[in-house]
Amino acid sequence: MTTEQVIAMALEVGFDHVGEIDPKDLKFLPEVRDMCSANRCHSYNKSWACPPACGTLEEITERARQYHRGIVIQSTGQMEDDFDVECMMETEKLQKKRFFEIIKLLQKEFPNCLGMSAGTCTLCPKCAYPDEPCRHPELMFPSMEAYGLLVSDACTSAGLEYYYGKNTMTYTSCILLD
Repeated sequence: MTTEQVIAMALEVGFDHVGEIDPKDLKFLPEVRDMCSANRCHSYNKSWACPPACGTLEEITERARQYHRGIVIQSTGQMEDDFDVECMMETEKLQKKRFFEIIKLLQKEFPNCLGMSAGTCTLCPKCAYPDEPCRHPELMFPSMEAYGLLVSDACTSAGLEYYYGKNTMTYTSCILLD
């Protein structure tokens, strides 16, 4: 399957914006992982999809470096105002739904594709970490930030915007293909 066909598939799934990315352009930054350890999203050390459980920066960088092409996929919501939390939550939910749909389709052709989600895993009301193994390891994907990626830089590398204007909220994910 060509990258153009993958992009067309992502658009068909419903993503608002899709761009091709060369994994060599991805920068895995310790500063981004440091933001994780600062626990700004309240998920650090509480989820299999987040640091430290998802692996060290070196381990996940090595994992990602095995891929030769990829896509960045986005869903953008139009908010009524800067405080439209309902739109933010609905857009995040839509991004995750689309992400799982495209992953499922791509895994038929690329069984080892590497998905990096938008935000932490939200499959279970309470993650089994650290007491039990992940309940859904085939559906658990660390976020782009867990990989140490500055999302705005990945967007730029893929020829996409990070910000689509006033009263918009965009969620971004990345999928690497072998």
